[in-house]
Amino acid sequence: MKFVLIFGPQAVGKMTVGHELDNITDLKLFHNHMTIDLVNPFFDYGTKEGKRLVGLFRQEIFKSMAKSNQYGLIFTYVWAFDLKEDWDYVDQVCQIFEAEGGTVYFVELEADLEERLERNKSPHRLEHKPSKRNLEWSEQDLVQSMDQYRLNTNAGEIERENYIRINNTHLSATEVAQQIKEYFSL
Repeated sequence: MKFVLIFGPQAVGKMTVGHELDNITDLKLFHNHMTIDLVNPFFDYGTKEGKRLVGLFRQEIFKSMAKSNQYGLIFTYVWAFDLKEDWDYVDQVCQIFEAEGGTVYFVELEADLEERLERNKSPHRLEHKPSKRNLEWSEQDLVQSMDQYRLNTNAGEIERENYIRINNTHLSATEVAQQIKEYFSL
């Protein structure tokens, strides 16, 4: 089992790259909004119950996939590197796969703010993420989170063997997915 964690700030292209990687490998995409948007009609993700349910769904899917005979899973995540609980969460998720003999791959994406603001409005993003369709809120959230959290790593911060960082400001999702596939021999 291969577990590919694609992380980076909002609208950097995690889901879009994940879709492309899904298309050119036997990996299956589980983007973070699949659970957020499932729970959102009942409990806002910002609430305690919303977060609990999202976490529960994700954990059960991770456990089932880790024990399955599937080739692998891609998961997208906005990781705040200045929050210990985010580091702990990533470690917990990785342990689910590693405990079953899986291999974890870290893919960090970064892009310029101007490009991310454009991607935030893309039809592909809005089609797959209903909660991002309020563009005024979504754009404000994107900008505010940059002031609130550190959403890309400092040099040398990720010490895992299977790690790649890609600035995809001027790359298509297809190019990035191909680069990931080749780098990790997926």
